[in-house]
Amino acid sequence: MENQATGTSLAAAPMTAPAVLPVLALIAAMASLSIGASFAKTLFPIAGPAGTASFRLVLAAMMLLVVWRPWRMRLPWRNAIAIFFYGVSMGGLNLLFYMAASKIPIGIAVAVEFVGPLVLAIVVSRRSIDFFWVFLAAAGLLLLLPTSENVPQLDPIGIAYALGAGACWALYIVFGKAASANHAGQATSLGMTVASIFVLPFGISQAGAALVSPRLLAAGLLVALLSSAIPYSLQMLAFRGLSKRTYSILLSLEPAMSALGAMLILGEMLTDLRVAAIGCIVVASAGCALTQESQPKRSI
Repeated sequence: MENQATGTSLAAAPMTAPAVLPVLALIAAMASLSIGASFAKTLFPIAGPAGTASFRLVLAAMMLLVVWRPWRMRLPWRNAIAIFFYGVSMGGLNLLFYMAASKIPIGIAVAVEFVGPLVLAIVVSRRSIDFFWVFLAAAGLLLLLPTSENVPQLDPIGIAYALGAGACWALYIVFGKAASANHAGQATSLGMTVASIFVLPFGISQAGAALVSPRLLAAGLLVALLSSAIPYSLQMLAFRGLSKRTYSILLSLEPAMSALGAMLILGEMLTDLRVAAIGCIVVASAGCALTQESQPKRSI
């Protein structure tokens, strides 16, 4: 896999400082998202999941617009279309994930939504070994089902929301790759603006006047910073600097990080079987990425 900036093989070349930075950016983005998602769930009783998603995206868009001032940069019409769909998929991902997190534990919601990127990778590849990764992911999903009366049942609507978020995540990867041809700050700020406009009607419908409550402002700013402004900017940098394979392998750590964050912040404890389920999906995602054939001169 070639690095766009140097033209050298990432597999053969030593990990230099420029190569390390996108890796650190993606790890930092996942950590920020995990903490932000757990903290955001504490706002659900006040604003609801759709209201919290709207609050987060609108505030994050305002922050990014002020920082990056994207109107100063040239934006070809073709690139604007890519950013528009990038923003819509980002909005759908956020809204559906929060709806899922309101009904099932965050770690499980993240694991289930990983099915979307996994299916995308398998559809693009279509190799025999991918059937093993499908089987492993399916085994993980089956382990989420209750096996006895002592294991609490997961809300099927929450699972459906998480699967919908996974579909949006797959689209987010596709359009994020296209949008990354632009300046990272411009793409992220405009994409976040589109996402906030897309989600806001759902938030107003659910939260109403709670969206303008002064006591939510400080909490909402923190959620927006941790869950949107910081991680999406870092992810856009990672899109530009990492191969698709490396990005996907690192991203596979996110369900585990989210489960850990939810356990520490929210006290969401998971049974051994559900930890194993998350592990199956993490391994399936990482294995699929690791066994992908190299595609020279392409990066996500």
